[in-house]
Amino acid sequence: MSTPAVVNDQMSSPDQEQTWRTVHRVVFPEGGDVDTMPLYADFNSPRRVRPEPDGQSSKGTSATALPAETHPDYVLNRRQLALPPRERVSMGTYFNAFPASYWRAHTGIRTVRLSVTLDADATIAIYRSTARGIVNRVSSQKVGAAEGHSLTVDLPLANFGDGGWYWFDLSAHDDQVTLQDAHWSVQAPQHVGTGKLTIAVTTFNRPDYCVRNLKTIASSAELMDVIHRVIVTDQGTQKVAAEEGFAEAEASLGGRLVVVNQPNLGGSGGFARGMLETINDSESSYVMLLDDDVEMETEGILRAAQFADFTTEPTIVGGHMFNLFERSVMHHFGESVDWYRFRYGSSPNTEEAHDFAASNLRDTPWMHRRIDVDYNGWWMCLIPSEIINSIGLALPVFIKWDDVEYGIRAQANGYRTVTLPGAAVWHMPWTEKDDTIDWQAYYHQRNRWLATLLYSPYKRGGRMPQESLAVDVRHLLSMQYSSVELRLQALEDILEGPDHLHRSLGSKLGEVRATRAQFDDARVAADPASFPAVKRSKPPRKGKGPTQARSIPAALVKVASGVLHQVKPVPGEAREHPEEHIAAMDARWWRLSQLDSALVTSSDGSGVSWHKRDTGKARELALRSASLHRRLLAQWDELAEAYKAALPQFTSPTVWAETFYAAGAHGNKAE
Repeated sequence: MSTPAVVNDQMSSPDQEQTWRTVHRVVFPEGGDVDTMPLYADFNSPRRVRPEPDGQSSKGTSATALPAETHPDYVLNRRQLALPPRERVSMGTYFNAFPASYWRAHTGIRTVRLSVTLDADATIAIYRSTARGIVNRVSSQKVGAAEGHSLTVDLPLANFGDGGWYWFDLSAHDDQVTLQDAHWSVQAPQHVGTGKLTIAVTTFNRPDYCVRNLKTIASSAELMDVIHRVIVTDQGTQKVAAEEGFAEAEASLGGRLVVVNQPNLGGSGGFARGMLETINDSESSYVMLLDDDVEMETEGILRAAQFADFTTEPTIVGGHMFNLFERSVMHHFGESVDWYRFRYGSSPNTEEAHDFAASNLRDTPWMHRRIDVDYNGWWMCLIPSEIINSIGLALPVFIKWDDVEYGIRAQANGYRTVTLPGAAVWHMPWTEKDDTIDWQAYYHQRNRWLATLLYSPYKRGGRMPQESLAVDVRHLLSMQYSSVELRLQALEDILEGPDHLHRSLGSKLGEVRATRAQFDDARVAADPASFPAVKRSKPPRKGKGPTQARSIPAALVKVASGVLHQVKPVPGEAREHPEEHIAAMDARWWRLSQLDSALVTSSDGSGVSWHKRDTGKARELALRSASLHRRLLAQWDELAEAYKAALPQFTSPTVWAETFYAAGAHGNKAE
């Protein structure tokens, strides 16, 4: 690699006449938070993990990994850190390393400038990584009084085609050194302006979270410089405007806050309203969609907006999601669609639930490869107004698949999505709930079929219809009859055609909840003692309980065994007493299929429901499922053509505006 150009602040240079914009400031956690510190600063001794031959690490962690050192007392404020004599800190971390390959791939920028200001003598070592996770030292320089205790280095982006990051380490000499400021900047061409940002938050009965986040946004002066408006679409009965602290939050935003009151039209209705308000205003270059129950890093929001300013084409810029309960753990490093199965999940070459406290960025080889995505979740997602004007608003689907479909739709129209490292929020993890078996089962099923009909490149949706039928079988074997009923209603609505989407947007949830309330497996009681005592009707066969199958043939045998069990008469005692009490994580089909009744703990641990085998209901639902799946496959081409033809209409601003008006959402100010 060529030697980087070093520019001292005190020296005259032609570069000083050019416009350089800060796009990535080095920051530290608020209050020196110990749980998130590994995402900002790495105090452990330098470690390296040798990649596997294919450039991947089996787990991305070192066999000799040390517990993360946090040193919250070193953090002076959000921008400054005091390092004791002869200690070292690395900025090779999620929030403070510079994601060079993403800037190389999606912008015209080819040089990045690192600027560091200290108050005492120290050594600054600059590193870069390759797509394989190999770490190279670029330079190491003592910075003292002669340099004004500052360093400015221009670094090329030419060799970051497939991946790689830049970062620096700071080592104190014989005296304490304070990192007073560090930031990464790029040269701004004349045609690149500073886009204005609208933040759109959809909230439903979380006024405390919402007010807290409004105050957090206002606390960042740099972020406020680019914000045009903050739109809160309030769809709840516990109004944000009535929450304690709202007036203070509103005042701190300096007239930028707009609260929109409307009936509950779900996440898609709330975010579509934020999109519509943004393009109708015509002053904002971007709208950032944010969940109401996140904790945010304001620097990440600012980075997303600044990155979007420099992309070569209008680009959706999203952020990652960290676990709100385990704050150094990331949900996914990228989101992709399995087109044959038409399922969403982690992008290839990534690992789920990565813990940066166990293996930081510089010690995780797989994370240095640039990850290209199909979509970004709407927990944090910036969308240029130009894209909204081009492809329309969100699907009118209430919840589920709206963010996935929007990324796919953008891709189909030539627009990319980038999940930008260093931009993230903390959100409750999906592991604490199973929304595929509660009232949301309807939306999971209907919206997945809708997206598949719209975009599947395979005849009759590839493997997705077979998987849909298999999921029904799994729920039936688990005595989850309410989930199957909702999934079948979803198929019936899909068969009805696209006209039902807007028409039922505000009313379907009530119907879904009423339907689900009719089933025993959906009635959750907080106290297990409210149910009859558990009485095992028979001991486990040979003293061994059921286990998960380890092969496809073994799984088929278990399915056959479960189906045979379903047709047997239900013993009278099982109708009076549950046979077992099963923990949520153990409530798998291959276990429940061998029982006649069971108490099952809910995924969030808040209650228990009684699952009871009903041969008549199971037979009825199974026959309906088979019939509906046959009809859908027989009408696939006709339905796909109808939904594709209607897509521009039911995502258009005009039709959405009509839906808002019909729902009674006429105004756009808090009353």
